[in-house]
Amino acid sequence: MFDTSAKPRLFGIDPGADFPKTLVKGLVARLSGKPPEALARVQLIVNTRRMQRRLRSLFEAGPATLLPRIGLITDLDALDPGVWVPPATSSLRRRLELIALVSRLLSQEKDLAPRSSLYDLTDSLAALMDEMQGEGVTAQTIAELDVTDQSGHWQRAQQFIRIAQNYMDSADTPPDAEARQRLLINALACRWQTSPPTDPVIIAGSTGSRGTTLLLMQAVAKLPQGALVLPGFDFEMPNAVWAHLDDAMLAQDHPQYRFQKLMNDLEVARRDVGRWHPSTPPSAARNALVSLSLRPAPVTDAWLSEGKDLKHLEAATAAITMLEAPSPREEALVIALRLRLAAEKGETAALITPDRMLTRQVTAALDQWDILPDDSAGTPLHLSPPGRFLRHISNLFVRKLDAEALLTLLKHPLTHSGINRGQHVLNTQRLELAIRKDGLPYPDRAGILKRMQRAVAAAADQVFVDEWAHWVGTSLTGHLSGQLRPLSDWVADHIALAETVAGGLGAEGSGELWLKKAGQKANALMLDLVKHADAGSEISAADYHDLASALLAGEEVRDRDAPHPKIMIWGTLEARVEGADLVILAGLNEGTWPEAPPPDPWLNRALRHQAGLLLPERRIGLSAHDYQQAIAAKEVWLTRAIRSDDAETVASRWVNRLRNLLAGLKEQGGQAALDQMLDRGNIWLARASAFERVERVDPAHRPSPKPPVSARPHALSVTEIKRLIRDPYAVYAKHVLRLTKLGPLVQSPDALMRGTLAHDIMERFIRGTVADPTLLTTHHLTHVAHEVMERDVPWPAVRAMWLARIEKIANWFVARERERRTFSQPIAFENQAKGKLSWPDLGFTLTARADRIDQTDTGDVLIYDYKTGKPPSGKEQAAFDKQLLIEAAMVEQGAFETLGVCHVALAVFIGLGSNPVEVGAPLEKEPPREVLEKLHALIASYLSADQGFTSRRMMQQDRFGGDYDQLARFGEWDATDDPLPEDLS
Repeated sequence: MFDTSAKPRLFGIDPGADFPKTLVKGLVARLSGKPPEALARVQLIVNTRRMQRRLRSLFEAGPATLLPRIGLITDLDALDPGVWVPPATSSLRRRLELIALVSRLLSQEKDLAPRSSLYDLTDSLAALMDEMQGEGVTAQTIAELDVTDQSGHWQRAQQFIRIAQNYMDSADTPPDAEARQRLLINALACRWQTSPPTDPVIIAGSTGSRGTTLLLMQAVAKLPQGALVLPGFDFEMPNAVWAHLDDAMLAQDHPQYRFQKLMNDLEVARRDVGRWHPSTPPSAARNALVSLSLRPAPVTDAWLSEGKDLKHLEAATAAITMLEAPSPREEALVIALRLRLAAEKGETAALITPDRMLTRQVTAALDQWDILPDDSAGTPLHLSPPGRFLRHISNLFVRKLDAEALLTLLKHPLTHSGINRGQHVLNTQRLELAIRKDGLPYPDRAGILKRMQRAVAAAADQVFVDEWAHWVGTSLTGHLSGQLRPLSDWVADHIALAETVAGGLGAEGSGELWLKKAGQKANALMLDLVKHADAGSEISAADYHDLASALLAGEEVRDRDAPHPKIMIWGTLEARVEGADLVILAGLNEGTWPEAPPPDPWLNRALRHQAGLLLPERRIGLSAHDYQQAIAAKEVWLTRAIRSDDAETVASRWVNRLRNLLAGLKEQGGQAALDQMLDRGNIWLARASAFERVERVDPAHRPSPKPPVSARPHALSVTEIKRLIRDPYAVYAKHVLRLTKLGPLVQSPDALMRGTLAHDIMERFIRGTVADPTLLTTHHLTHVAHEVMERDVPWPAVRAMWLARIEKIANWFVARERERRTFSQPIAFENQAKGKLSWPDLGFTLTARADRIDQTDTGDVLIYDYKTGKPPSGKEQAAFDKQLLIEAAMVEQGAFETLGVCHVALAVFIGLGSNPVEVGAPLEKEPPREVLEKLHALIASYLSADQGFTSRRMMQQDRFGGDYDQLARFGEWDATDDPLPEDLS
């Protein structure tokens, strides 16, 4: 296939060319005229499975021929049957061993890193050790690094790396995957020196960025019939510039650096690299422009000397659109609009970006047109239904179960998926409503059973509800653990609990947990963890949860139904494999593309260079190479967002270089070409703006509905009179529309709860002192407060704070209570102090329930009401907050059966806030008879068909919110707007 040559054979394919298609063309051309079996003798080695599939599909597309042997660079065992290396040890097992080592390190070196970083440190250490094995760097090399001018942190890291590597080397286990790959390649190279294969061996598509891969490429290039086919080789870059790529510290971020290193290692000059096939790229002029824009930093003066030789800039940029969107959301929408147009035209379009958040936004935008892109990355396993479910289950071991976590798990589609799923969903809804109504901050078995009592009317149905509640309480509560346990025990409990919850009440098996692709992937991962759990150490529940989450996050699954055949989302690597009519390079901002190198807690940049390891700039160089290939496509979009969610962004260095180069070539039309690129992007921004433009809708009017008299409320409590005066619309919504505010899912220690508890404490305390006057002490008051709050307040910090408030006012309250006892005695509390007053002429009933009623020896009645907030002033009571005035009037009318007709001598609000105070009702200024007359007139007006229930009629302050403000569309109008009466009869 190849002519005899003393030099290694290197070939390149231009950026922008369809690499697999060009590779096949060159292969067929070189074997033209040879017998059919010649192609079958060729051994092609490629770097990705996607490339392998694409090459096979191109050969299968015709004409009929024998296929070459196409293997992966990570699967070399079949390359030479005479070479055998023991199988690699499981990466999971090695990771578990490293976790134990790092855990002991953190226990000994507490200032090295927090315990929460255990798995991040382990992952970074595992990656470093893989890299050391791949690059041929030994622990001895690390130990000999000069760290005398470095901080103590690097000295400790150096020591631990040596300990970890020595432990791994001494362990009686097979080599790691990376170490095995290097052993295999060394064995192949040794065998080929004495017995080289006679058939062609070609490595295609690899840049040689890793040491093991570079070793294999060097070995293959020296074979009699060996060759390397390099992707995206820059034939436009002058020979003199290549020499500037020799310094790794300065040039690793250049897209062609790896090729220069490969040529140096093989002692091959740039002129010795030929084109694999004479196919022309989509735009040679654009390749020259991009090549010049990416010149290494030390020689960017070439822009001045070579820039004037660039020609056809308008043609080079005619198929480039540059989009600078105001925000990531608008960037995603514009991309989605362009992909939609491509789908309509039947074009093949690909979105390429490392920003997974942006790809999800584009996918969501495409969903409105029922376009599902073919995402090569798939879905991270931890974000799939089984992954989320398993993380929720492991979280039960770590955190005290709250209502939100309980309902999140109960509503998960895999929960109770084995049997009676519909009945489970119905019961979950019942439980949620009960929790929202009665509260259950931290559910337990007893609390769940109590909330589900009398959930249904039929006794037979209630039996099943009780069984379900018992299953929930038994399965999902009581798993919190603070003990250290062997990893095998955690894994076994995790799987058993997950299968129990997924199966459901009375089910056999695990429901749908392990079904479909995501479930199968999750099952395989958990079984692998079971297999290697003996390599782990004793860990806490939190550490196990972090481990399981990290393992799930490290896997991906593709489980998409019928994606669009021509709309794709690719990672940067896929740009080498596939060809597309339209390529969109998105997220071109610094920190995203190129991605900022992750911090290395083990070795800094200088120490890495000393050791011969890869520098952080390697990632940037690989990204630059991907960019150089992708921008050479037939039609290209370059997109970025000017601002992120919280700050202004910086354009990618490659985009900046391209813009600056074009802006400096004014005489050749560079600035005009740049303006046209931006104008094309602005046209699409305007289209996106027009797409989202909505017609203005007139704001709602301030409502004042007038329902039929028969539908109006004919019974109210005394406490609702204040609402009727201040916000009549709220009374209409509650009693006419019969809408009630849904309580929060997660009960919080709010003012309402504090008020309820204060009433309960005071009632218990006063009752006790009536029965035994010796208990009228501050000690007994605080004792009662402790008992009530220990029972009803599950938040320790809040409980302590509220108890402190009670203790602060205890002396004042007891002193005032002793004074009250000198002239009266308590005779009725909330449950007994109930009153009802009817007005037959209106067909209306008024109800009341006083907190406490005392009576003097002369028969006079005293009414008390507790307030944890600031009690209303006398003026507020006269105009709005008439609770005590109305209760006093009802007592004097005999509305309280337990009292009969009595004279009210005093009505007082007792403020229990931080500044305790007593505020009396203005009984003399507002006589009971006048109060009832005014109330009668008020009720009569609202039982008239002409009176509307105006929203927020007389709110105390505009900033005070109401339960029904959203229903009234408050905000579209304000208190200065006149109400619009609406007759609903």
